[in-house]
Amino acid sequence: MARSLIECVPNFSEGRDSRVVDAIANAVAETSAVALLGRTMDPDHHRSVITFAGDPPSVAEAAFRAVRQAVRLIDLNVHRGVHPRLGAADVVPFVPLEHVTLEQCATIAVAVGERLWNELGVPVYLYEGAARRGDRARLENIRRGGFEIVREQVLTDPERRPDIGGPELHPTAGACIVGARRFLIAWNVVLGTADIEPAKRIARAIRESSGGLPHVKALGLQLPSRRLVQVSINLTDFERMPLPVVYQQIRRLAELEGAPLLEAELVGLLPRAAAEQIAGTALRFVNFTPELVLEERVAALLK
Repeated sequence: MARSLIECVPNFSEGRDSRVVDAIANAVAETSAVALLGRTMDPDHHRSVITFAGDPPSVAEAAFRAVRQAVRLIDLNVHRGVHPRLGAADVVPFVPLEHVTLEQCATIAVAVGERLWNELGVPVYLYEGAARRGDRARLENIRRGGFEIVREQVLTDPERRPDIGGPELHPTAGACIVGARRFLIAWNVVLGTADIEPAKRIARAIRESSGGLPHVKALGLQLPSRRLVQVSINLTDFERMPLPVVYQQIRRLAELEGAPLLEAELVGLLPRAAAEQIAGTALRFVNFTPELVLEERVAALLK
C-alpha cells in the first residue's frame, strides 16, 4: 500500500538563541514516524525555519509539540527582527507530498489549529488552502501590522479577529497562522548596498501583488549584521515561474539600481525539479548542497 506523506515547514520568531531553536527542533525529532529534514536560523530576520515530514497524524503531532515549545520559550514583547511576524510560532503550513491532497492538508491544519487554541490558548488564523475567507488566503493580509498592531485591532475590529479562538491574542505568543499550501521555494538575494530603498523597489517590481511576476512574493529587508540589504522571495509555483527567470529579473533591476547582486541563499529545501532548473545557469545558492534537495532528504530519512 502506498504511503501517505506530508511536509510541515513552520517559521518561528527566534533566530538568535540556538538553545530555543534546539528545543523546538528536538520536539519534532522526538516525535515517532517523523523525519527532521532541515533547519535554518537568521539573526537579522530573528526567525528560524524547521522542515519535517512523515505520515499525516505524526506530522500533525510534531507540529503541535513544536508550537508548544515556541509558546513556552518565545516572548514577542521583547522580539525585534526585520521580518514581519504575528506569532511566536508565526506560520505553520502543511504541504502534500505523496498520496495526500491539499484538501486533506487543510483538514489537518484546522484540527491542529483547534488544538492550539484548546490546549495552549493560542488563537489561530487559517490561510491559503485552509482559509475560511477569501481575503485570508494570502498570508500577508493576515499578518499586516504585526503582533503589536493586530493585538489592538482584534479588540475593536471584528474583521481582524482570528478564525479559531480569541478574540484576544496570546499575551506573549500572539497568534499562529496555520494553513495548507503547495510547495514553495523561499530564497533571498543579497545586494551590495546598505541602502534599503533599492531592495524595496526591486521587491515591489517583481512581486505579483504589485503587478510584477506571477507566483512571486517579495520584500526588501535590511541585514544590519552585514550592513547590506536583501530581497526576500517566496516563489509559490516554480514550474510556472522558473527560478532562473526571477533571478535574471532581479539581476537586471539591481544593475539599473547600481546595487550589485552579491549572492543568493536558499531557506529550507529545494525540490529536485527546481534544482534541475538552475543547473548550468548563473544562479548559485551559496548554501546549496545535495542534502538540501527535498526528495533526497526524504529518501534518506524516511525509509
